[in-house]
Amino acid sequence: MFRMIGFDLDGTIADTLPLCIQAFGLALSPYAGHTLSEAEITATFGLDEVGIAKILAGDQWEAGVADYCREYERLHPQVVPDLFPGIRELLHTLKDRGIPLVLVTGKGTPTCTISLKQFGIADVFDEVLCGSDVAPNKVDHLRYLLDKYQLTPEEFCYIGDTATDVDSCDQVGVTCLSAAWQDGVTQALEQRNPGNVFDRVEACGAYLLRSI
Repeated sequence: MFRMIGFDLDGTIADTLPLCIQAFGLALSPYAGHTLSEAEITATFGLDEVGIAKILAGDQWEAGVADYCREYERLHPQVVPDLFPGIRELLHTLKDRGIPLVLVTGKGTPTCTISLKQFGIADVFDEVLCGSDVAPNKVDHLRYLLDKYQLTPEEFCYIGDTATDVDSCDQVGVTCLSAAWQDGVTQALEQRNPGNVFDRVEACGAYLLRSI
């Protein structure tokens, strides 16, 4: 049985990846000296916005981060006004059942805070653990949570939308449920995480409620 449930942010609880790509393009292209392509931007994902800006904006990364956060906050209400359908209800149902919820994201603290405020869910999570500018750090965060809350790996579940989320969970021995409620991602995730892929929030929620 799960005693704690963790969630990713981008692509899992909300469709924020297009927002990230758009804001990075607008903010960092002037520093890069050319219009950044989506491929150039997404190749840096896994790091927080500081790490991404250091790669794409070079020595001007601090100004790039500030510009990115401004663009992210400006665009957020029109590009991603709300969570994926069903996520808000799932979070509150789990909270009502007394299950501690944590957010473990590769985003940096500033943009994570902006999104939690936009969605009105800052008070839902017992802990919010954000990314690093040096290297992906979800494995470290998962180990920290198991240690702090004295959980066995079997008592923790993480919901994420990428194969790297599955890899991170495998390194720690915790269950990863793959969020495939966006078109076109189900097949790749099924190959990496067979039996634990959900193409509907409701189906994922039903599984979680049976497992707590």
